[in-house]
Amino acid sequence: MNTLRSWIDRHRLASFLLVTYAFTWTVQAALVLAGLEASWLLSILVGLGGFGPPVGAAVVVWASGGSLWAWFSQMLDWRIGWRWWLVVLGLPLVILAAGSALFVLAGGPVDLGSMVSPAVYLFVLAWGTVLGGGQEELGWRGFMLPVLQERYSALASSLVVGVAWSGWHLPLFLNANTTHGGWALSQQLLWVGSILAGSVIWTWLYNGTGGSVLAVAVGHAGVNAMGVYHPADLAALAPGGVPDPWLNLLAEVTGAVPIVVLAVVIVGVYGGRRLAPRERPGVERVGLDRASGPSPAVSD
Repeated sequence: MNTLRSWIDRHRLASFLLVTYAFTWTVQAALVLAGLEASWLLSILVGLGGFGPPVGAAVVVWASGGSLWAWFSQMLDWRIGWRWWLVVLGLPLVILAAGSALFVLAGGPVDLGSMVSPAVYLFVLAWGTVLGGGQEELGWRGFMLPVLQERYSALASSLVVGVAWSGWHLPLFLNANTTHGGWALSQQLLWVGSILAGSVIWTWLYNGTGGSVLAVAVGHAGVNAMGVYHPADLAALAPGGVPDPWLNLLAEVTGAVPIVVLAVVIVGVYGGRRLAPRERPGVERVGLDRASGPSPAVSD
């Protein structure tokens, strides 16, 4: 056991990814074999599979002799100041407004009669924070990002996390009963681009708040929830029951462009080293000691 813990401590990132992928992909494989159709049950089980990143992080923190409470307490860190909470809650609205405007200007149809109650947003936001994406953040931003930032710039770390984050979703594309399973290759590529850009945005939010995973989880859930109100979700993208490739592509493009533009603006304003108006949280925020060996200098 001590030998295993020592190996995990020496290979923190590799161990995190191994456990994270193994946990989630095992759950996803079981869902495919069970042949569950699209339903609330499938959504709940997919959400449980989404706990792979926090499980992976917890294993590494424990094996490395770190503080599990220090790591987990990032999810309880709500004292980030009212300005940052305005950002967290307002950012999804800005992304929705920009994406909606682009969709309409490009000729996309709108069906205001399909608009759902604002109460639905609050439910989806709460659901998303706990089980619909936000739960991942204790792993991606609450562990992997600060460990990477010990050695690399915030921008480089964000892109590495983004690659790992997008690859982790692969089983969803292989399950025809999930939303991702019906996407064309062009939609998948646009989604990967938005994931990489989103990773930069969540680094900005994590670093800017001094390491609040709660802020990132709520922001992540908010952006996901705003999809319910995007004109593409209100319009008929499959007239007569036949999917319209152009409308589906337009929906993905107009959803991704605001996220990519925001990421570029953040890099331009704050620079690649920190991606935030303050210094980057390191492994001490996760409850770990600094890894052995010198950390190379990072620059913009």
